[in-house]
Amino acid sequence: MFERYDPRNWTIAWDELGTAALAIVLASAVAYVLYRVVFAVVIRLARQSDSPVDDLILQRIRHPIKWSLIAVAVTVAAQNDPLMHQYWEPVAQFVRPALLGWIAYSLVKAFTAVLELRLDQAADPVAVRSRRTRIAILSRTATIAIIIITIGLMLLAIPSVKSIGTTLLASAGLAALAIGAAAQPALKSLIAGLQIAITEPLRLGDLVVVDGHTGRVEEIHMAYIIVRTWDERAIVVPTAQILDHSFENWSRKNEQLTGPIFLHLDPIAEIDPIRAEFERFVGEHELWDGRTAQLLMTNAYPESIELRLSVSARTIADVWNLRCAVREHMLAWLRKEQPEALIRHRLEVEAANQRVGQ
Repeated sequence: MFERYDPRNWTIAWDELGTAALAIVLASAVAYVLYRVVFAVVIRLARQSDSPVDDLILQRIRHPIKWSLIAVAVTVAAQNDPLMHQYWEPVAQFVRPALLGWIAYSLVKAFTAVLELRLDQAADPVAVRSRRTRIAILSRTATIAIIIITIGLMLLAIPSVKSIGTTLLASAGLAALAIGAAAQPALKSLIAGLQIAITEPLRLGDLVVVDGHTGRVEEIHMAYIIVRTWDERAIVVPTAQILDHSFENWSRKNEQLTGPIFLHLDPIAEIDPIRAEFERFVGEHELWDGRTAQLLMTNAYPESIELRLSVSARTIADVWNLRCAVREHMLAWLRKEQPEALIRHRLEVEAANQRVGQ
């Protein structure tokens, strides 16, 4: 009924375990030494280059390469040891996809860092924003794909999951419809993100107006976009909304804009002196880029007139500051030189009483 206890069986088992453990230690040590030697040579060769690209790539991939070499060494050692192979092979079915995914992920991050490093050396800010947007979206897309494939390969190592996958493949039509319906929002965001990277309706750093909010594009993700307003609020905009609805992009090609200043004056105002003072002030201002400085009467009402003063500057921030400066100066000049041009709607009770008393 019960097997007889035999000390020799235990001795054989401990010997086999000791041999397997020794093989693992020796294989790991050989792989680690090989890793140190190879990387010492590669790092020495990389230091001879003036470009920091080699250092960035080596820094990103050295750890996954180290553990991958150790895993390969243990796998080779397990081929010659039945006991070790019995226990290592089930674990290796999870380790191998994980290490491959780690290497692919590290390579994507390394090349992303290299491309961003080269962007810092570019002179054109618009081209920099365009390339940085493409790099961000495409690197996130590649990262998501690597994670999904890695997890899928690891799950296929589980027999029950593998059998479920085979059953689903047998009914591929129904599975495709179900998965497509469930993943429609995610797929829509993924396609929208790729389309933004290709067509570039907006880029990182662009000044946009979305749903009445004005701000800079701070982050672009596959599912949403972060717009940072002037008062430091973060507006979260779904990526698909950018393609489905219209929005304003104030820095599509460059940041040179023309901004208006509106003055509402009394019809008695003399326009020529106002125009001359406006052109003099703008022409002497340091923020003006020399492109546009124009004053036009755009509307006339029974009790007022509307003057539009247009100015331009090199950047959007300069346009805003120049508009504020022009508005402040022109109102001060009108109060001093043409006070009758300013519209007044006041009830002066004391002056009216004095006139009645006379």
